[in-house]
Amino acid sequence: MKTFNLCVIGAGVFSRRFIPLFQAHPAVAQLSLAEALPGRLAEVASEFGIGRVFVSATEAIAAKDVDAIAIFTQRHLHAPLALAGLAAGKHVYCAVPAAQALDELAALTDAVRRTGLTYMLGETSYYYPSNIYCRHRWRRGDFGLFVYGEGEYMHDMEHGFYGAFQHSGGDGWKRVAGFPPMLYPTHSASMIIGVTGSKFTQVSALGWRDRHDDGIFREGANEWNNVFSNETALLRTADGGMARLNEFRRVGYGRGNGVRVTLFGTKANFEEQGDSLIWATHDRRLFPLGEFLQCGRGPAGGADNGTGLRTGEQEDFFSYSSMVHPNERLPESFRTLPNGHFGSHQFLVDDFCRAVTTGLLPPNHAWRAAAYNAPGIVAHESALKEGAVLPVPDFGDAPASAGLLEDHMPLISSRALKHFDESAGTPA
Repeated sequence: MKTFNLCVIGAGVFSRRFIPLFQAHPAVAQLSLAEALPGRLAEVASEFGIGRVFVSATEAIAAKDVDAIAIFTQRHLHAPLALAGLAAGKHVYCAVPAAQALDELAALTDAVRRTGLTYMLGETSYYYPSNIYCRHRWRRGDFGLFVYGEGEYMHDMEHGFYGAFQHSGGDGWKRVAGFPPMLYPTHSASMIIGVTGSKFTQVSALGWRDRHDDGIFREGANEWNNVFSNETALLRTADGGMARLNEFRRVGYGRGNGVRVTLFGTKANFEEQGDSLIWATHDRRLFPLGEFLQCGRGPAGGADNGTGLRTGEQEDFFSYSSMVHPNERLPESFRTLPNGHFGSHQFLVDDFCRAVTTGLLPPNHAWRAAAYNAPGIVAHESALKEGAVLPVPDFGDAPASAGLLEDHMPLISSRALKHFDESAGTPA
């Protein structure tokens, strides 16, 4: 296997979940770390035994022997750093979202097309058990034609976001904590069009004016002058279907997955609400999938088990894989390492590393990233106009000559395939 040198940019809580995976991947020859805060840089470098460090992203991107960067910074910095990396000839892995403006999406897709470098959006939800299950069903034709989908990301500010923004934003954390919810749409969007492969073409959205006394979502209180803590959107899809996306930051909901999907087709549907996951068919058969799609936990008693969660921290941060995850395709070196976000972390790292070394497009390449991101950007504009119907721009598709990594990888585990009755298309 070819190898490359990778620099992780950002030494926050989230990047620490990925550093051990990048270090252990056989394609990564050297891992370095860039962080602007000296104390944090020294702490994380020591924790993971990282010998090479940079005091800024700019310094890391300028290093000629760094072949790729993995961006784990504040979300509004993602696109500028990705574009700088691509301009310097680096492959780019980027945590979500890809961008906060349409012109940034245009610049990203243009840069990747022009350079031929790898860009991968680190969309966790694409690897969730429900998404994998629905993609498997979709590709078999079990849904029929797409009719309607619901994607939602419900993450109350008190469920871990206060701490995350304080950690990354310092004294001025509230200025960035008021990030408009619909500028972070990739979790909910990918749960629908990540399955069908379609795009969103138009949107009408509304916002909920925040009333919390923390003052985060207020005019003049944040960098976006944003007053909405919750936004909901109704969208048309390119295949003639309909969809609803919910991005909620002030909401009461139960424990478990805050990213949920419901998909209705002409032949069958998948519904995920609360702790209920159901596959239902046109002939009125109903199949509960809770145990089939349930993710495991880290080793009992270990720091990665999630039993000692900080107040409000989400369970999914510590969740491992499910029966449907094709773990057999992962490097052997990952077997005892941390995972998270419903088994997604290890697949994210492996797909990026394989894409860089093979030249194949990763699943969530620049054009899919734009398809996930653009509808949310336009939805926020619509919400500011009280639901005006607005077109969602299409940033095109990957070059037809580009090979897809997914075509060479199993979608679902071999043991999960044994649970499907190929004639009826239902789990046994």
